[in-house]
Amino acid sequence: MAALDRVRELESGEPLVDLRLACPEVRLPRETSIPFLRLRVAEMLNQAVRLLPEGMFLAATDCWRPYARQVRIYEFMTRMAKEAYPSRDGASLRRTVNRWVAPPGRKAPPGHCTGAAVDVILIDAHGEQIDVTSPFERFEAAPTFAFGLSETAQRNRMALVEAMTTAGFSNCRDEWWHYSFGDAGWAVRSGLDTCPYGLAELPLEVFEVQEKLHVEAMLNRPNPFLEG
Repeated sequence: MAALDRVRELESGEPLVDLRLACPEVRLPRETSIPFLRLRVAEMLNQAVRLLPEGMFLAATDCWRPYARQVRIYEFMTRMAKEAYPSRDGASLRRTVNRWVAPPGRKAPPGHCTGAAVDVILIDAHGEQIDVTSPFERFEAAPTFAFGLSETAQRNRMALVEAMTTAGFSNCRDEWWHYSFGDAGWAVRSGLDTCPYGLAELPLEVFEVQEKLHVEAMLNRPNPFLEG
């Protein structure tokens, strides 16, 4: 967190663009996702699609987030961590939550709130998710360079990594699905002390439907720390 906060933000003013128009080849499988990213990030996503092996396609599961959504997710994960690990103290719980969700209220804004970060999966021509995790489930398979993946999952995962990094993205090594360009996380991972993207905003009417669906979905979301 301290390293992220040391990054100087030099906001470029680059706009958020609608992926449904800017990246028509990128699928959007979740109705709660708000399909906007910074212009250059969207252009890089298009490049990544072209770098994938034949038969593989990109789907963006999470893109830009309004700040209120980031707060909601962080508070939810904090409650779930307390439920799953009742013996942990406050500092330990914060480290647990911060590993999976960027905390709001820091000098460096969360990557998704800047329009610089995107969570992606691989899908086939029929829209079915391509395996990058077997034989593991959820958090067990989260580190990008996890040990023990099946040969197929490893090959598919490395195809994703190669396409995204060749296009210019930086990967969060704790989450195989999380890539960014231009936020504080990207700067730290790239050894830079400045970044071009800070908090980005959109009018509520642009994402009101997705936000309502997200609020409803969070009400019934199971505890991710207790799932298999």
